[in-house]
Amino acid sequence: MADFSTLDALQALGSVEQKDSVFGHVSQAPPITVFKLKDDYVADSNPDKINLGVGAYRTGEGKPWPLPVVKAAEKLIVADESLNKEYLPSTGLPEFVTASIKLLLGDDHKAISENRTAGVQSISGTGALMLAAHFLRNFYNERENTPVYVSKETWGNHRDIFKRAGFNDIRNYSYWEQKSLSLNIDGLLSDLNSAPEGSIVILHGCAHNPTGCDPTRKQWVEIFKILMARKLFPIFDNAYQGFASGDPSYDGWAMRLFAETGCEAFFTQSYAKNFGLYNERCGCLAMVGSSEDVLNKMKSQIVLIVRQLYSNPPVHGARIVATVLNTPELYDQWRANIKTMSERILAMRGLLRTELEKLDSERSWQHITTQIGMFSFTGLNKDQCEWMKAERSIYLLNTGRISMAGVNESNVQYLAKGMIDSFEHM
Repeated sequence: MADFSTLDALQALGSVEQKDSVFGHVSQAPPITVFKLKDDYVADSNPDKINLGVGAYRTGEGKPWPLPVVKAAEKLIVADESLNKEYLPSTGLPEFVTASIKLLLGDDHKAISENRTAGVQSISGTGALMLAAHFLRNFYNERENTPVYVSKETWGNHRDIFKRAGFNDIRNYSYWEQKSLSLNIDGLLSDLNSAPEGSIVILHGCAHNPTGCDPTRKQWVEIFKILMARKLFPIFDNAYQGFASGDPSYDGWAMRLFAETGCEAFFTQSYAKNFGLYNERCGCLAMVGSSEDVLNKMKSQIVLIVRQLYSNPPVHGARIVATVLNTPELYDQWRANIKTMSERILAMRGLLRTELEKLDSERSWQHITTQIGMFSFTGLNKDQCEWMKAERSIYLLNTGRISMAGVNESNVQYLAKGMIDSFEHM
């Protein structure tokens, strides 16, 4: 039988009058700021250019660093001929989820022993936040207009993720005090205390992004008193546990404390920074609830959300994390790797502060070293940041946030000079 060709088919369809696109009304979206910053950096021909925008670890030579422990785990995974490419459950790799919750809370946390924890593997921390947002929009107190509070200075995706999920009332709570270059704890507590009862609050578990400024332990206690009294529901965005200080227990202190209270909370975990698994998109939505029965029902509804969004999570990154966290010798190697990263960033904080103080003894640069984690809120304003990009090819966000991972011994003097010179062009 003769084939009915594409030409035959087109002739049979006949000509159609060309009409305007049904999508002609769609406006051009603005570029994603941090990626646009990287593109501008790449296109810049200045040999002294510095990229301080990207939130990824770099070595002292300015290169990516695949963690040696990740390479070791991958060799074990590749050698295991029993593994296959079948679908994971919608909830993810079970041994990964279990290990994630233990990393979050510690092996002997009472929430684990009391069966008040559950988790679902996610598409990194961003995906965990999206799952949390969709679940809460559908099931949290069945409220139509529950306010969602984020710190005034925060990761930009926090607001957008919850808006996309259907929350219309996104509010700020005070966080950064520009004059003192430190945490505005009084404003923070006041804003949370005046939040409507039952509001959702997004908190940074450690190494606040973008300020690098965390509450003290006593301040965390004051925050938690308000959360409990006002019946506010917290989501702890936990993207840097272990990476910030080199000690997962130290970085997890506030989250572990809140889980001790018996109150319910969500925790969104990412393994991009502390395992260097940026492109594997490996994360977990961990939940601490009132009972195992309630958590099982919550998890069953999240499974449906996963099914509708992406059906099943990828396995490779989860296998790496599970292998490392469940193998004592690899776990010890991982602890050494994250200590290497955190100590280099701490060293760069000290070096940058020293260079700034050499050039400018009048201003205080103490905040550079009191902040923690990958990012530093320098205190520079938008005009200064624009000048540094245009005149010195130093690429940073207009908020003044810099990635300390982009600072090294070769560029720190140039960076410090640019920062000080920028004050003359305010």
